[in-house]
Amino acid sequence: MKKKTTMILITLLILFVGIGITIREQQEDTNLLPSKTKEVNEDDVNIQKKINENVSKGETSTPADFLSKEFFTTIKRTIHYLSGKNLRIVAIGDSLTQGVGDNTGQGGYVGILDTYINRDKKIATFENLGLRGNRTDQLINRLNEPAIKESIQNADIILITIGANDIMKVLEENFMNITYKAFSDERVYYEKRLREIFSKMNALNPNASIYLIGFYNPFQQYFQHIKELDMIVDDWNNTSKKVAEDYGVTFIPTKDLFINTNNNLFADDHFHPNENGYQLMAERILKYLVIE
Repeated sequence: MKKKTTMILITLLILFVGIGITIREQQEDTNLLPSKTKEVNEDDVNIQKKINENVSKGETSTPADFLSKEFFTTIKRTIHYLSGKNLRIVAIGDSLTQGVGDNTGQGGYVGILDTYINRDKKIATFENLGLRGNRTDQLINRLNEPAIKESIQNADIILITIGANDIMKVLEENFMNITYKAFSDERVYYEKRLREIFSKMNALNPNASIYLIGFYNPFQQYFQHIKELDMIVDDWNNTSKKVAEDYGVTFIPTKDLFINTNNNLFADDHFHPNENGYQLMAERILKYLVIE
């Protein structure tokens, strides 16, 4: 198993853009247009009408304009829930919060949330503090910066993506001797650092609602048969969820969003989501933001 895992993860390391090697492939562009076999509904008609109007004006529509009925309904429920609250939403963490991979320039899941929650009128203020390459140890240090501390102190809702670069650091440091145990050992330290992050945030702002966005497996599309990859992702997700629960933080799973889909959800680096992947993440986050 050790030899097999080593060869697998070396291959994945070559694929990963964060190590400095980007594999470019020509892929057929797909979007999340409603299927022609689905029943036509008024929301979809209105959305398509809006898109057609934009096209006639020479404006470019992004994949996030192609909202499913479920997404549209969730947006309306979220707007209803947030209206009148004047909430400040701070997103912090790594490249997934920054929106890397979204070639539309809308800013990934944070930009999609901002666009549609504030579509008709301003009801929530968003601040994106995502920074590509951030690990848990670096986020801990950032929480000591005056500007970051002020943002956290003034936040009503905090969204976090963190930990993927911790996993990649294991690959970098154990390139010639990669084992499953290396990820298991590092997960212990990841848990400790994640607890420190939540402790700092709770100390800065005990009233904020904090949401931790979970890991997905970016390599599932190529290596579905390799169970070690899913084991690593599941282990780190379970640790994240457990720590989140201990600190009253809401854990938002995302792994299932990227499994067994015929849609292209990844950017050219094969690691970060593209605009379609970020749209699915935004929809999932919206469902957790709304209280029934």
